[in-house]
Parts: sequence; C-alpha cells; structure tokens
Amino acid sequence: MANLPPSLAAGPSFGAPSPPPLPPPSGSSAAAPPAGGRDRKMVSAEQLVLDLCDPELRENALLELSKKREIFQDLAPLLWHSFGTVAALLQEIVSIYPSLSPPTLSPVASNRVCNALALLQCVASHPDTRIPFLNVAVVNN
Repeated sequence: MANLPPSLAAGPSFGAPSPPPLPPPSGSSAAAPPAGGRDRKMVSAEQLVLDLCDPELRENALLELSKKREIFQDLAPLLWHSFGTVAALLQEIVSIYPSLSPPTLSPVASNRVCNALALLQCVASHPDTRIPFLNVAVVNN
C-alpha cells in the first residue's frame, strides 16, 4: 500500500517495543479544522496497530482496535500491510490452543482471542484485502 507510513511498512522487529507516536503532519496547527479529528483518529489507529507488535501493549491495542474497527475506515488495509500485525494476530489465536484441552481458557484470554479474530474478520471482509487474505489462506492449506 503506497500510502502506508514508513513506520508501519517496515516496522520494528517482532516483539520489540513500539516506536514513539507519529508526529503530526508538518504545517499543522493546534487549532486543526474538523478534518483534523479524522487525522488524529488515523494517527491513533496507526499507533494501536504498531502496539500490536509489542506484547506488553498488545492486549489494550486488540481491545481498542476491535471496539473502534467500524470508525477506522482503512483499518483492514492498515492491518494487512503493516509489518508483523497479522503474525501478532495469529500468535494470539495459536496461544490459546493449550487452554482448549482440557478446557482452562480464562475470560481474559477468551476476550483477547475474540478481539484478534474480529480484526482478522475485518481484514477478510474489506474489499481491498479480501482477495490477498483468501489467497494466503488457500496457499497455506
């Protein structure tokens, strides 16, 4: 995706701490026009996507992104094209398998995996990411 910020296109190594939040665009003022709220939301979404790759910040990022996935218009392409995010979501899903037999899945772990699944569903249902997502699923089976 050509419009991805460089910090998301080639992010930190998996599991490394997140970089500092993205700075506001140059020339922006403290009193931004109404569209500034949308820009702020996008920067927030970008930071939360970066936080998915940090195990210490992942739980909150999963929760916030899952709750707000309807208001972040381009969340699916952002998740799909950002370094390490799909791997982090898959890691969340795989991590609960030992808790399935015998059934010892905690409510916290259940919420985390449900949020990860909701974000993958977001990727699978977006018109720009649906086909690449399905192609990966078919190739790996």
